Amino acid sequence: MEVKIKEVASKRGMKKFISFPYKLYSGSKYWVPPLRFDEMNTLRRDKNPAFDFCDVKYWLAYKDGKIAGRIAGIINRRYIEKWKNKYARFGWIDFIDDESVSKLLLDKVENWARENGMEAIQGPLGFTDLDYEGMLVEGFEELGTMVAIYNYPYYPVHLEKFGYEKDVDWIEFEIKAPQEVPERIDKVANIVLKKQNLRVLKVKKSKELIPYAKDMFHVLDIAYRDLFGFVPLTDKQVDLYIKQYFGFIRPDYISIVLDKNDRVVAFAITMPSLSRALQKSNGRLFPFEFIHLLKAMKKNDLIDLCLIGVLPEFQGKGVNAILFNELTKIFINNNIAKAESNPELEENYKVQAQWKLFEKRQHKRRRCYIKHLN
Repeated sequence: MEVKIKEVASKRGMKKFISFPYKLYSGSKYWVPPLRFDEMNTLRRDKNPAFDFCDVKYWLAYKDGKIAGRIAGIINRRYIEKWKNKYARFGWIDFIDDESVSKLLLDKVENWARENGMEAIQGPLGFTDLDYEGMLVEGFEELGTMVAIYNYPYYPVHLEKFGYEKDVDWIEFEIKAPQEVPERIDKVANIVLKKQNLRVLKVKKSKELIPYAKDMFHVLDIAYRDLFGFVPLTDKQVDLYIKQYFGFIRPDYISIVLDKNDRVVAFAITMPSLSRALQKSNGRLFPFEFIHLLKAMKKNDLIDLCLIGVLPEFQGKGVNAILFNELTKIFINNNIAKAESNPELEENYKVQAQWKLFEKRQHKRRRCYIKHLN
């Protein structure tokens, strides 16, 4: 039967847009369902401050009267202003293994991009660098994480057939947690703390992190400013992230380094893996599904490394040794067996050098594709 594309223009349509992958991946052992309320907050205009500078469209594909695919189109005007590229983005792309479905979805977002004067389209990307990025191209039989995309192996095959090419890749590592602090890291960390007049922040409650939260986002903006496609967050976005996520963080899984003026110069945010818990809850919290997440937060031998940032003036001066000295203590204190690095740009050798003292394997690769529209 003919495939039809419909724009999402109602709350009911948005619920269908969000729900589609839960059905598509219902039999997958590797897909990690995102939290449904989090998806709704990200995709709704009245909830996400990114709509202040993004033009967005959503579409669903129907075949035989059933939803067969989805895609979002995003034009981030702050990205265009910073990078001088008239590029649109596609994201939230999912489809059955049917080229008539994937082609119509991609044609729709490409035509929309052309109509708005765009010269290329790239993705999968979100509104910001804290949204999902990169289509999985290696590691299809590895458990996903809550901060990264999982997709079936046929996805990149479809994109490449329709003219999409590699823009950049991210790689990921599974890191075996050491059973003791490496002597070299401990020695360097203590020397740098004294030499640079730094200290490690110690807190017991997540609310004690709030006074340092904006400083952490400032470090993120400065440290990541030259990385692929990065756009600094607005004050409204920062306030929202703090409100939504900082109460959820376990302070004993955070490492923050302060200077003599109590300014954040480096940080690492980690958390117990919620992958299996989210699979059990199927992306829901209520009425009782939140129990799976609470259990995972309290008892878990797998950890996700979510964000690491170091101010440029402290990079290459041993501050990373302080962070990893603290992270190793977190591993040991919580009986962690393995850590997931989550995505790192393929050519970000500084970040990858951090793992040289640890036993590791590179087990996933994801890709941002690009297609020029002329």
